Amino acid sequence: MADPSRTRRPRALWPLLAAPGTIWLLALLVVPMYVVLAILFGQIDPVLRRPVPVWNPVEWNLIQFRFVLEHIVGEQGYFGPALVRTAVYVGVASVLCLLIAYPVAYFTARVVTRGRGLLLAALIAPFWISYMMRMLAWINLLQNDGLVNRLITLNGLWDTRVDWLSGHATTVVLGLAYGYVPYMILPLYAGLDRIPTSMLEAARDLGATRFQTWRRVTWPMSRVAVIASVILTCLPMLGDYFTADLLSGSPDTSMVGNLINTSVLTPGQTGQAAAFVLLVLLVSLFPMWIYVRVTREGEETRT
Repeated sequence: MADPSRTRRPRALWPLLAAPGTIWLLALLVVPMYVVLAILFGQIDPVLRRPVPVWNPVEWNLIQFRFVLEHIVGEQGYFGPALVRTAVYVGVASVLCLLIAYPVAYFTARVVTRGRGLLLAALIAPFWISYMMRMLAWINLLQNDGLVNRLITLNGLWDTRVDWLSGHATTVVLGLAYGYVPYMILPLYAGLDRIPTSMLEAARDLGATRFQTWRRVTWPMSRVAVIASVILTCLPMLGDYFTADLLSGSPDTSMVGNLINTSVLTPGQTGQAAAFVLLVLLVSLFPMWIYVRVTREGEETRT
């Protein structure tokens, strides 16, 4: 007969181990999100033009959220272009990140045999530098007398300079890809490194070429890592505002993050910023659900 004390310990142990993570999640996600909702569905001080949060959900007011929804589409839909622009920029930048990150991760995980640790350190090095510093370096490259224009004009041989920093969508997309590509390389490397070498060797022994081995073995087994890395990269891009501000500064390239930043800095529009935050969160729930599902399927496949 089993000892009751032995069966009770594991049941009490797992909630105890999960308590720090649960407290962290409540303090840094649930509580701040509730504050955002209290501001969104709250009121505005008519004199100071400051938000007055309403903590009781029964007393919440939908005026500010309805105002944002009514100005997304239609004749007065001046919020809509920024939302569509965000989706396009994030989609294109994610594809560029994947085109850059996958070969780098594959080379590091499956080709390099010596000096892999040094190469990994070089891949992790961008995380030691602040995002702002990396964007400032990008500005130096794209200035009118920067390295990019020098290459285009062959160091002044003819005058074909491009003013990259004056509202070009291409500049913003390249800046997003440049800033977030390190976040995609590491998950891809982890996924490619876990592929058993024996399966690749078996494919080669059966007569498959390197490309056929990659297409029939490596790529199918790395698709979970690809999907996870794309989602983990595009989610922070959705709320990015610093890249468009620094590399463009034009309303024609503003994203939803710029709408949030502008609304926060404008008296009386904090509720609109909260509405945009809620919209971004609702849009992010679907890719987060895909990420959880994909990672769970990957774990079941490995087991």
